[in-house]
Amino acid sequence: MVATSAPSDGRLASSAAAVLRAVLRNGPVPRRTLSRLTGLSGAAVSRHCTRLAELGLITETSAIQRVGRPHVPVDIDVSSHRVAGVHVAHEFCTIVVLDLRCRVLAQRRVPHVSDDPVKVLTNAAEKLTSLVLEVIPGQAPLSLGVATGGWVDQDAGVMVEHASLGWRDVPLRDVFARRLGLPVHVDNHTRALMHAEELFGAVGDRDSVLHLFVGNVVDAAVRMGGQTLRGKRSAAGDIAHLPVGAPDIRCREGHFGCFEATVADQAWSQRVSGRSFWDLLAAAESGDALARKHLVNRSRIIGRAAALLYDLVNPDLLVVAELGANSFPECLAAIRAEVGTRSRAPEDTVQASSFGSATVLAVSAGAAALDVLYGNPLAASFAPVSHPVGAT
Repeated sequence: MVATSAPSDGRLASSAAAVLRAVLRNGPVPRRTLSRLTGLSGAAVSRHCTRLAELGLITETSAIQRVGRPHVPVDIDVSSHRVAGVHVAHEFCTIVVLDLRCRVLAQRRVPHVSDDPVKVLTNAAEKLTSLVLEVIPGQAPLSLGVATGGWVDQDAGVMVEHASLGWRDVPLRDVFARRLGLPVHVDNHTRALMHAEELFGAVGDRDSVLHLFVGNVVDAAVRMGGQTLRGKRSAAGDIAHLPVGAPDIRCREGHFGCFEATVADQAWSQRVSGRSFWDLLAAAESGDALARKHLVNRSRIIGRAAALLYDLVNPDLLVVAELGANSFPECLAAIRAEVGTRSRAPEDTVQASSFGSATVLAVSAGAAALDVLYGNPLAASFAPVSHPVGAT
């Protein structure tokens, strides 16, 4: 049995979300301050705080003693609820349990066991069940976020196409919901990371942002007017075939000079070093000058693509999620230099992801779920703690 909040109209849901997001960004924060931050009356803020506390989403903290009566701040309740996540990458899935501030409590890498996507996802669901029972025994997560690269239809919950895996029309939501019995929210990982940056990272309330992800797939996400663009069937953000790559490299579809075919993790490392990307990254981390040079050279190509996209969008901020830029200052510097030379972007406009290389995939999965929660907390579904995930 799953308990849900009472139905609410759009205005009530919107104001509750405004209060919860204000608590997230400013907590611990007194209710009086929340009224100023949200523009809502003190009575409305009080009603929302009471309901959000009943749902286990916020909690009172230690009182601040001031002249007159003490102020009791509220903050996000990070102890009552958790969310779970699965990120599907080229070689493995990342399974994760997170708190409501998108902080990773536990994560594991699950290698793909088959070329069959349903077998891969079912195995990840089984491993996630074990992880949840280990981290939060006797408790079910609020929901599951599933993130992956490529074309993801968010509304249908379907991976329409993942080029490097060769998967098409994979029903992500249905597979995980059937196995885990949780609400499942699916998104492209770059859009999910944009939401994570907005809620928990550097983006905040900036009006326009461009987010670039480079791994074994490359994707972009654009936020304009405070909204992340999705396009028809959530297909916005496909930049695999931007003609900024090496002209002698042929992509899977027979084109030459494509961005993704040139800079994708494993393709790049095999071509320049003859080893896996993870070995190349480990060598760079250990101080291997040649390995770092290879990563910097890749960063320059990434910078060319970023410059092109920057001039198209002209954002307030350009965020790059790429393991080199997140790990080595010279890689981020190379991207900034290319963007600065080829576009009108000020240097401080380009930033690395707020989330480190060890957690960025896990965060993208969690953010796919948490963006929905913070967008409409009154519509959240809550499973009783006596019904752990995977139980029948």
